[in-house]
Amino acid sequence: ASVCGGCLALMDAGVPIKSPIAGIAMGMLLGDKGGVSDENAVIVSDILGTEDALGTMDFKVAGNREGITTFQLDIKCEGLTLETMEMALEQARNGRLHILGEMEKALKEPRPHLPSTVPKITRMTIPEDSIGKVIGPGGRQIRALIEDFGLVNIDVEENGEVQLTGFDLEQMEKAKELITLLTSPLGGGKGKGERVPRAEYSGPEPVEGTTYKG
Repeated sequence: ASVCGGCLALMDAGVPIKSPIAGIAMGMLLGDKGGVSDENAVIVSDILGTEDALGTMDFKVAGNREGITTFQLDIKCEGLTLETMEMALEQARNGRLHILGEMEKALKEPRPHLPSTVPKITRMTIPEDSIGKVIGPGGRQIRALIEDFGLVNIDVEENGEVQLTGFDLEQMEKAKELITLLTSPLGGGKGKGERVPRAEYSGPEPVEGTTYKG
């Protein structure tokens, strides 16, 4: 259950895993014939605590449709025959494939985007001589960026590497655009190296003492 639930949680969070993974716990009960043999061993699937306590094997197998990714085995008997292990592995394979089918009904593949509840990181590089423009006097500029765009943090390295962390990717991209504008050679040029013409006034001829609205 922990393997299946953990896999679905990762996929639901948008983590790009290669393929879904399911796990199943196998057990073994021995009859009254004494010793471990194919005739005396009963393989049980998806064991509970009671079966684990009273049984002689705890065999956890996890994997995808192509094969096993990991397994763990505890036994309380003197040993297992190859035939018993083969039977347990085949039973685990059938159970794993069934569980994967049920998981696919809920979610077939990782979601394309991380949800808003997952923190995100994006990076950019600015000129080293422009670091002060991002930080500002006493850190006022960088604190304003964090607050205005709802970021978690902005980390500026001495080599000009800037790391932004937050939850809203759109706001993080807007913060990057503003940082690019702040650190451009001509700040009014929107990072394109040219100045933007100042907007000219268009309206009625102003009269002293008159209030205009619009």
